Amino acid sequence: QVLLVESGGELVQAGGSLRLSCEVSGRTISRYGMGWFRQAPGKERGFVAGIAWRGHVAYYSDSVKGRFTISRDNEKNTVYLQMNNLKPDDTAVYYCAIERNMYGLGSRRSIDYGNWGRGTQVTVSS
Repeated sequence: QVLLVESGGELVQAGGSLRLSCEVSGRTISRYGMGWFRQAPGKERGFVAGIAWRGHVAYYSDSVKGRFTISRDNEKNTVYLQMNNLKPDDTAVYYCAIERNMYGLGSRRSIDYGNWGRGTQVTVSS
């Protein structure tokens, strides 16, 4: 059974920083692209960032580009999302996911991901 557990979400003031972690068990992530998505109240879940299986490529949504950084430590089977200069619009539940197929690049499409965590709440106050 593949299990993803996110952590690191909390209440933070605008302009602050947070680092989210996603620890994976039940599958070695070293051959899989990984992604972060988020869902704000009343909105659909959307892509935030994705990273290729080897970490050589990363993609970001326009809204977070330049502020967020996705990274991975394959030895720890963990993916991270460093979030800087947080804004109230970043308030959401953040989900980590692993792609269905090996050697992925961190797709922007949620359908390309086969396993998801339960999410961690990030709240940014103004």
